[in-house]
Amino acid sequence: MRELRYLFALLVGTKRKYVDPSRAVEILKDAFKSNDSQQQDVSEFTHKLLDWLEDAFQMKAEEETDEEKPKNPMVELFYGRFLAVGVLEGKKFENTEMFGQYPLQVNGFKDLHECLEAAMIEGEIESLHSENSGKSGQEHWFTELPPVLTFELSRFEFNQTLGRPEKIHNKLEFPPVLYLDRYMHRNREITRIKREEIKRLKDYLTVLQQRLERYLSYGSGPKRFPLVDVLQYALEFASSKPVCTSPVDDIDASSPPSGSIPSQALSSTTEQQGAPSSELPCTSPASIAAISSRSVIHKPFTQSRIPPDLPMHPAPRHITEEELSVLESCLHRWRTEIENDTRDLQESISRIHRTIELMYSDKSMIQVPYRLHAVLVHEGQANAGHYWAYIFDHHENRWMKYNDIAVTKSSWEELVRDSFGGYRNASAYCLMYINDKAQFLIQEEFNKETGQALVGIETLPPDLRDFVEEDNQRFEKELEEWDAQLAQKALQEKLLASQKLRESESSTAQAGEPEYLEQPSRSDFSKHLKEETIQIITKASHDHEDKTPETVLQSIMMTPNMQGIIMAIGKSRSVYDRCGPEAGFFKAIKLEYSRLLKLAQEDTPPETDYRLHHVVVYFIQNQAPKKIIEKTLLEQFGDRNLSFDERCHNIMKVAQAKLEMIKPEEVNLEEYEEWHQEYRKFRETTMYLIIGLENFQRESYIDSLLFLICAYQNNKELLSKGPYRGHDEELISHYRRECLLKLNEQAAELFESGEDREVNNGLIIMNEFIVPFLPLLLVDEMEEKDILAVEDMRNRWCSYLGQEMESNLQEKLTDFLPKLLDCSTEIKGFQEPPKLPSYSTHELCERFARIMLSLSRTPADGR
Repeated sequence: MRELRYLFALLVGTKRKYVDPSRAVEILKDAFKSNDSQQQDVSEFTHKLLDWLEDAFQMKAEEETDEEKPKNPMVELFYGRFLAVGVLEGKKFENTEMFGQYPLQVNGFKDLHECLEAAMIEGEIESLHSENSGKSGQEHWFTELPPVLTFELSRFEFNQTLGRPEKIHNKLEFPPVLYLDRYMHRNREITRIKREEIKRLKDYLTVLQQRLERYLSYGSGPKRFPLVDVLQYALEFASSKPVCTSPVDDIDASSPPSGSIPSQALSSTTEQQGAPSSELPCTSPASIAAISSRSVIHKPFTQSRIPPDLPMHPAPRHITEEELSVLESCLHRWRTEIENDTRDLQESISRIHRTIELMYSDKSMIQVPYRLHAVLVHEGQANAGHYWAYIFDHHENRWMKYNDIAVTKSSWEELVRDSFGGYRNASAYCLMYINDKAQFLIQEEFNKETGQALVGIETLPPDLRDFVEEDNQRFEKELEEWDAQLAQKALQEKLLASQKLRESESSTAQAGEPEYLEQPSRSDFSKHLKEETIQIITKASHDHEDKTPETVLQSIMMTPNMQGIIMAIGKSRSVYDRCGPEAGFFKAIKLEYSRLLKLAQEDTPPETDYRLHHVVVYFIQNQAPKKIIEKTLLEQFGDRNLSFDERCHNIMKVAQAKLEMIKPEEVNLEEYEEWHQEYRKFRETTMYLIIGLENFQRESYIDSLLFLICAYQNNKELLSKGPYRGHDEELISHYRRECLLKLNEQAAELFESGEDREVNNGLIIMNEFIVPFLPLLLVDEMEEKDILAVEDMRNRWCSYLGQEMESNLQEKLTDFLPKLLDCSTEIKGFQEPPKLPSYSTHELCERFARIMLSLSRTPADGR
């Protein structure tokens, strides 16, 4: 009791993110003698815990009072009474019994009221759901309800065939407010009358549904159709006109096969015979025979198989206008009659359903409201699973989700999705309702002196308040020590970074521009290199193994953006010669911008992404501010590496002058840096994606997974700002999901081997790579493929529960499964993303194109 008091006091007033319950749990485990290797049944555990608490409070109450019946808070809060009445062997009986958790069967029922009706009425006394009740000959009526009413939902049954328990995943709905008037002993006469009325309505409803079924599934054979459709099809058939077309003509009307009879010849023959076209809708067999007797006809294969007078669609051969008129009139009338009958039946059924739903809605039957306070959820199978709870915060008026160490805001919609069942392996196993009129259960406590509401630690008694305050002080001291360690570590890292920076500065005269701009140090080249530069550019397609200055300059000059600038300067030569450097600069930058704008608007295949070629294309596609684009282009035209000839040098000087003229208020430097940082992130995401996909194709799934997860997370962040800021999310999601499925399959195969080393390796894969990253697939509930993949992985491991295996394997499986079945969406990934190599723009574009082309040649497997 002491440890439980401490535990709940910490839950109320601690400053920690979560409370460690180990001490209380260890005492409970010892008291209940639970086998560590077997997960304790939660219902059994709850029963034992409540009984234990009741006994403890009873002992305390007896010590402190001399009354005959000392008050026990557990009994007063959680226990009620019901009256069992019935007939046993012809004799009436009445027994008053006490109950705590009220057990309800789930199988065969759709909502909580149906479960309660079946539990309250049993045997010979007719139930609303007699097919689900036993033959005990009694009914229960609540005489006294507890302030906290707990329903224990039985979702487990023993499968005789398999010889093991199975969980029932059927959907069971329950309301946020439950009215219990119909189950109260004082309302038994009214309830019985209403039950009889409901029974009568349901019997009539069954008759109406059977009649409606005859209309909707008409026929005497195995295949049945709605009668309205049958009449409509008959009407369409009767109204059809036979159209006779030769199969050969149907294949190629313009050029009939050799030896076949053109349709014109047939029509001319019928005209010569004077037959009206209305009476001869198609050529008769006799006329064909007469024509055939005059010439030898070699029929094609299709003609020899299909008679030439066969109509192209089903239609009556012979029907007069009078017959058709009578038939159409009858079919129209019958169809209208059937439609009216069907509609009347459906409306009657709806009215009866509505009447049954409102049977207990009158004022006298909504006087005992109980509001849903907590829902305990289990995900998994009968032998193992994970538990969490939803509890309603009455002061904040919202649902909270308590999942291990995570307490998060939730909603009724999330509760329904996780608790009703029928959707995943998660469903409610316990519902706690509180008396909506018992305000003492949820009302705030107030300070008698100040009148202010007491919150948190203020609500605790003095001894527990002191205990919690001491624990909070210890926690604050731990935080101070932790902060000191972090500060020391940060200082060491700063000193190390400073040392590395000095070393870097000693080897490089000046720091370069952002990597994606492909700009080197701005130090001037020696004069003797300038004459060689033009030759290097013209031979830029040749590779050099040595790293001479010429080779370095060549790699710079051959980047896509530098090539574009040089071409633009070349095209503006005539303007430069006529009007000078400034006019040449404006012409060149206009040409380059037009080229980049065209690239940004071009529709390209997946393997070609011009955003990787040039930062300005990325900016244009994502509607970056005009000033950001202009400054970026000016930076590139102002690159000192353009000083290898007089024209380029002069245009570079103009660009540098324009850059210096930009005032701080004209371009937001912080925004400018943010756009360039985002582009760097886009390139990093591309690198993660490329390496991840390359590793996936090499079947190196662990390495692939780490890179693909980084790619997906970065890409999702980019796409949140705009649709063109990242890559195809479905593509990355598909291969991330496939990686997890492949690793899960590998781990399962290792586990199935039974060898200790292999089993351990399999569990390492699961614990280090599958379990930490499953929440990533559950974060977005709309991704059905991800959710199904998680279910497949979990079901694979849950299936081992029903198999015979060695005790050590069973123990490892039981220890591991709760982690796998945890529905928490808290991401417990790696501390740092994997390191990326340095790619030039040319290499990045080439590898991206290669991997995307290889994907287009690979079956997508449903991607």
